[in-house]
Amino acid sequence: NLRSGTWTSPQLLLPPESGTWMMTGNGVMHNGTTILDEYGHNLDRLKAGDTVGVVRKDDGSLHFFVNGVAQGPAAWNVPPSVYAVVDLYGQAAQATIMDDMADLPPLPDDTSEGNNQLSPSSPCSVVSASDLRFHHLHGSNAVITNSGRTALRQNCRSEFNDAIVISNRCLRDGELFEIVIQKMVDRWSGSIEAGVTAIRPEDLEFPNTMTDIDYDTWMLSGTAIMQDGNTMRNNYGCDLDSLTTGSRIGMMRTAAGDLHYYINGLDQGVACSGLPPGKEVYAVIDLYGQCVQVSITSSSGPLDNSLSTSNITEKSFPIHSPVAGVAHRLHNKHGKNVVLQKDGCQALRVGSYSHGIVFSTKELKTDELFEVKIDEVDEQWSGSLHVGLTTLQPPDLPCPFSGLSPSLLELRTKVTWLVTGSEVRRNGVLQKQNYGCSLDRLGVGNRVGVKRCSDDSMHILIDGEDMGPAATAVAKNVYAVLDLYGRVTAVSIVSSTVLEEPDGAKAPSLSSDSSSEGEEEPMSVREGEEGEQCENEPSLVPTPVTFLENHGKNIQLSNRNLTASRVSSYNQGLLVTAQPLPRQQLFQFQVDRLNPMWTSSLSLGVIGNCPERLNFPATACCLKRSSWLLQRDSVFHNALKICENYGPNLDTCPEGTVLGLLVDANSCLHLYVNGMDQGVAAQDIPSPCFPILDLYGQCEQVTIVTNDVPAVGAEGSDSRCQGDMEKADMVDGIKESVCWTPPPEVNPMKTCEYQAMCSRFKDLLTLPDGYFNEDAKFNLCYCESCHKLRGDEAYYKRGEPPRDYALPFGWCRFALRINPRCDVANAFKKWHIAYHGTSVSSLRRTLDHGQLISGGRGAGGSALGTGIPQLY
Repeated sequence: NLRSGTWTSPQLLLPPESGTWMMTGNGVMHNGTTILDEYGHNLDRLKAGDTVGVVRKDDGSLHFFVNGVAQGPAAWNVPPSVYAVVDLYGQAAQATIMDDMADLPPLPDDTSEGNNQLSPSSPCSVVSASDLRFHHLHGSNAVITNSGRTALRQNCRSEFNDAIVISNRCLRDGELFEIVIQKMVDRWSGSIEAGVTAIRPEDLEFPNTMTDIDYDTWMLSGTAIMQDGNTMRNNYGCDLDSLTTGSRIGMMRTAAGDLHYYINGLDQGVACSGLPPGKEVYAVIDLYGQCVQVSITSSSGPLDNSLSTSNITEKSFPIHSPVAGVAHRLHNKHGKNVVLQKDGCQALRVGSYSHGIVFSTKELKTDELFEVKIDEVDEQWSGSLHVGLTTLQPPDLPCPFSGLSPSLLELRTKVTWLVTGSEVRRNGVLQKQNYGCSLDRLGVGNRVGVKRCSDDSMHILIDGEDMGPAATAVAKNVYAVLDLYGRVTAVSIVSSTVLEEPDGAKAPSLSSDSSSEGEEEPMSVREGEEGEQCENEPSLVPTPVTFLENHGKNIQLSNRNLTASRVSSYNQGLLVTAQPLPRQQLFQFQVDRLNPMWTSSLSLGVIGNCPERLNFPATACCLKRSSWLLQRDSVFHNALKICENYGPNLDTCPEGTVLGLLVDANSCLHLYVNGMDQGVAAQDIPSPCFPILDLYGQCEQVTIVTNDVPAVGAEGSDSRCQGDMEKADMVDGIKESVCWTPPPEVNPMKTCEYQAMCSRFKDLLTLPDGYFNEDAKFNLCYCESCHKLRGDEAYYKRGEPPRDYALPFGWCRFALRINPRCDVANAFKKWHIAYHGTSVSSLRRTLDHGQLISGGRGAGGSALGTGIPQLY
C-alpha cells in the first residue's frame, strides 16, 4: 500500500541508499533498513479518504500523522534539507496533497521523561547534563539513534537477542548511568539486562547476550547478579523482568569498587563488590526479550559521593533475627593472642597480626549456621578473616595453647577446610579460586557464616547471602573455626544453635495426615504398620501433573498430555509441565522408549521462568536464564557446569527407568532414580519452578507417573526409610541383596558401554558357554553409573552370624550355572560372601575344577579351597 517519508535528493529516482526515511506498513526504515518494526497506524490498512502526513521538527526528529493523529517520533537526526516522498505502491493508486495543513494539531511535547514517556528526550534538553551516549559499536540487531541517546532492537518480533549496547566512555566513580524503558513487546520471556564491563568497546566481540561473556563483566539479569557469566547471588532487591514501559534503571560503581543499581531513582543497595578500583568500566545494556527500546535520561551523571566509599550494606542483606535457641559460643581453647568476652560471644585479638584462631564450642549439626559479625579492623595490617570447618577437636588441645599454629593456613594436624580471601583451601592446599566475595574486602558490620550442608558440602555466607558450595566431601564431625588474622581484630557471634524440642512440642511433619480443626485424626503411622515414618518426606498428596502444550517443535503429546514423544530428528524435544512443582512433592516420569541409533540421552531439571511464552531452543543446554539441568552425571545452572559426578549417568538409563525431581523445604533440588534419592543436586531453587525435560538423542518417549504412583512416604508405599530398603536379585533361587535390579525384560548391556566392553572381553577368553547362565538378565554391572542407578549400598550383610561384605564396585558380574549337587539354600543362607581376584590364566582351571586358584601361581597354583559352588 502507500509509503510515505522524506528523501534528501529527489534528482534521481533510484533505490534509496542514503538519506531516506520511510514509513511502510507499521514500520519505519532508514536507508532500506528497518529501524522500527512496530510504529503507529498500519498504512496497509488505510482506505480511500484517509490522510497521511509527515513533519520534520527543528530538533531533527521526524513525525508521521495518520488522519490528523500524531504517531510519535519515528526517527532522529534527520538533516534540515529533506523532501517529502510518497510511494504509490500496491493498492494505493492515487493521492492528493491537502491544503489544510494548518489544521493539524500541534505535536506533543516529547521532552519530558515521566513514567508515561513514549519517546526519547530531545538531545538539546539534556546535552548539558552529561556527555554519556551509546557507543557506535553494538550488537548486530541494535540500532542507535537520537544522537546516541536512544537504542532499540530492530525486528523485535522475530529477534530476541544480539542487541547489546555499551556506553561511549567509561564511567567515573560515583557516576550514575540511567536509562528509561520506552518500548516492550509481549512475545518473549525475559527482559532487559544491565551491568558494567571492563572490556573496551573496541575489544568487545559482541555475543548473543552479555551473560555469555566470561571475563571482566558484572550483570543484573532478572534478580540474579552475575559475574563473568556465573551467578554470584540470587534474589537481589529488584527484578528487571518485572519492569514495564517508563521504568528507569541506573547503575553506578563507587570508588570502593561496589556496584549499585537504581530503580526509578531508588538505590537497591550493593549488588556486588570487588570491581577493580580505578579500572575503567563501561555501562552495558542488553535489549533482551521483551525490552525493545531505551533512552539515556537526563539524570545520568555524578551522584552524591557519600556512596562512593560504601561497603556491603545491610539494605542488600538484611540481618535476620537469630533462630530461636541458645546463642553460639566460642571455645575456651584458642590462639594465644585471643581474649574472649561477653560470655564467649565475642573474640578480640590483642597482639600482633596472627595467633587469632577460635573454634565453636560444639560440633556443628547438619545445616547449622555459625555466623559472626566483624566488630573492629586495624588497617595497618593486610589480610583478613579466615573461616572454615575442621575435624580438630578443641578439647584435645594442650594448655597452654602450644598445639595451635599462628594462622589457620598452617593448621594441618587434622583436616581443615577454609576460605581465605577468595580462595578455598584444604589443609593449606589450594582447591578453588575466585570463590564468592573476597573476605579481604569485608569491613566493620559485615557478617560471615559457615555451615556444613546435608550433601557434605561447606557453604560460606556473607551478610546472609550463600556463596554456594566451597568444598565437598566434608566430614560429619566438624567444628567451625575462624582466624582473626590481619585487619580483622574483633568479631562477635550473631547466630544461635537450635534447641531440640520435646516430641510433643514439635510442629506436625509435612508427611503427616492433615486434619480439620477440632477433630482428632489417627497418627500418620498407624499402630501395627511396619516401620516408622521417615523424616522430611515429600508431600503425601501429589498435585496432578501434565505436560504443557507449549513445547519443542518435534514433540507430540498424547494420553491426555501425560505422554510425550519425539517424532523427528534427535533434538527440538524440550517440554515442561503445565503446573509448577510444589515444595516437597516428587514429580516422576518413566522412560518408555529409547532409540539406539542416536548417542546421548535425556536431560531433566527445573526452570524458574513461566513456560507459557517460553521460546524453546533446540536443546536444554541452550537455556541460560533461571535453569537448573541434570545432564549425564553433571549439574548445570544457566548452561554452566556447577557439579560433576552427581548420581548415575543419565545416558545409561534403560527403558523402564523411573526418574523424579523434588525440591525440598530448603529449596534444594533432588534427583530420584527408581525411587532412590541421589542427594542434593542444586540449591536456591526459586518458587515457583517448573520441571523441564529434554527428549534428546536416544530418549524418544516418556510418560508421567506422578499421578499414579504415590509420593515417597505416601500410604501404600513401603513405609521403611530409604536406608532400610532392600530388594532381592534372584539368580536360580539364590539371593543377593541390592536396592534395585533392572526389570527382567531389560538388558542393561544395551545401554551400559562398560558392561558391553566387559562382555566383549569375556568373549575373547573363549570360555565354554556351558559354564554360564543362559539368561543374561542375571548378569550385573557394578560400574559407577549402574550401581548408582540401582541405588546400591556399599555394604550388605550375609551369613550366620551376619557379617558385612562389600559390593565389587568397578567390576562386572556374569552369572554361572549352579552345580545341581550343591546345597544352594543352605550355602547362601549360612555362608559369608567374599570376592576373590585371579589371573586370566587361572580362570579356566578354576571353572573346570571348582577350586579357587591363586592368581600368582598361574594354572599350576595351589587350590585355596574345595567344594566351592560355581558362582563367580
